[in-house]
Amino acid sequence: MFEVAGPTNARIAGLYDLEQTIGQGHFAIVKRAKHVFTQEQVAVKIIDKDNLDIESREHMMQEVRCMKLVQHPNIVRLYEVIDTQTKLFLILELGDYDMHDFILNYCHKLHVVHRDLKPENVVFFEQLGMVKLTDFGLSNNYELGTQLKTS
Repeated sequence: MFEVAGPTNARIAGLYDLEQTIGQGHFAIVKRAKHVFTQEQVAVKIIDKDNLDIESREHMMQEVRCMKLVQHPNIVRLYEVIDTQTKLFLILELGDYDMHDFILNYCHKLHVVHRDLKPENVVFFEQLGMVKLTDFGLSNNYELGTQLKTS
């Protein structure tokens, strides 16, 4: 698991004040940040390049190329890339919630697991300006302390 050492109030390139962690994976951590001059809230994906092998570095650069290419209202926007000796900072549009926080936590509170999350099961309602989770065909209702079977 990737971790960033140091205070949460660090500043990136004199432009962004880092705030709390909002996500994390094996090679990166995502923090909420605020632009020093505009006060705009952004998400900053911080990738520690020292922890990456050659193949992972290539995937990282491919991610940047793809995000620069896809400019669409329903895709998180990449505002800027700050590349340092040891870290890569992707400055991203900040969303209000991720699907886990907003939709899956609701299902889990009702003891329902979806079990088939994929892009095709998240549908967009243009007139409403929202996405909704669909296809509960593989879902299951569970009781706390019980184990679900795969079939």
